[in-house]
Amino acid sequence: MSERSDFLELVVTGYYSSKVTLSAISSPVVTSGRLVTLQCVSQQAYNMFILMKEDEKFSPALPSQNIYPELFGSLFTVGPVTPNQRWRFTCYGYYLSSSQLWSVPSNHLELLVSGILHKPTIWAHPGSVITSGSPVTIWCKATLGALTYVIYKEGIQEPWVQQTQTDNNTEAKLPIPSATQVQAGRYHCYTYTSAGWSERSDTLELVVTGVYNKPTLSTMRNPVVNLRGSVTLSCTSSQRYDWFILTKNGQKFSIPQSSRYTHTGMFLAEFPVGPVTSRQRWRFRCYGYYTNNPQVWSEGSDVLELLVSGEEASDSLWNRVAPDSCSQ
Repeated sequence: MSERSDFLELVVTGYYSSKVTLSAISSPVVTSGRLVTLQCVSQQAYNMFILMKEDEKFSPALPSQNIYPELFGSLFTVGPVTPNQRWRFTCYGYYLSSSQLWSVPSNHLELLVSGILHKPTIWAHPGSVITSGSPVTIWCKATLGALTYVIYKEGIQEPWVQQTQTDNNTEAKLPIPSATQVQAGRYHCYTYTSAGWSERSDTLELVVTGVYNKPTLSTMRNPVVNLRGSVTLSCTSSQRYDWFILTKNGQKFSIPQSSRYTHTGMFLAEFPVGPVTSRQRWRFRCYGYYTNNPQVWSEGSDVLELLVSGEEASDSLWNRVAPDSCSQ
């Protein structure tokens, strides 16, 4: 007879249906070489919790403790993390009396470790300022074909979207058929190849407008401005916004201005504009928003367009208008 084999521990999961939740304390975005603490919690009073990485046991099971009122769980230290591998985890709860019968799995949690590969590009189409209820698509593009694309929204534990490519495609997308204030926020994307994780992309700030009452945009003088002149635009509202912001041709034009109360009972911010030229259109809207939700804006004010007067402006206007006028 041979020696006895090693033990095979056969575990059955899903035996207990009580939900288990896995999250990273602070954030799942981790700097290479750092440690991170993961917490596995449940309302069910399991005796033990265990952490799995890519469906393999990652660390010894830990006894349950009261982490929050009416929540039982354990804390797991992970790291130092490196960008040359994926860090995807789930956790389970179980009882000592039946240690091979585990709960349903927790959500998947992937740590995002900024690597050394060239950072991808992130953008929104048709733009990053979207009216509530309108469609928008967030795109992530890598310099080379990637195996996995992750689009991450700040403040959310799990990636907003994760796509695995099979054809070395260099792009991934997150279509949003009808944008609401839930989708408003700051986004980043990462890519993963056989060489590891990329750097984090630049930030995409997705703004959703039309959530609050619209302010009024006006100028103290008439909207005709001398060539290379300047003008001050006033954004006012009876609603007490914390901030007002000005857009030009649908794009952010200036830094936000804090709201101030006026003797007329209105809230106001002023925006200096200029010197103006005739080589572009000067079409403005303004919006109000609150400090605690800076990517959720009011309905846009009516459009205010500045008309540039002067010799260069007249020539430019003639060049734009004359061909159409002559053809009629």
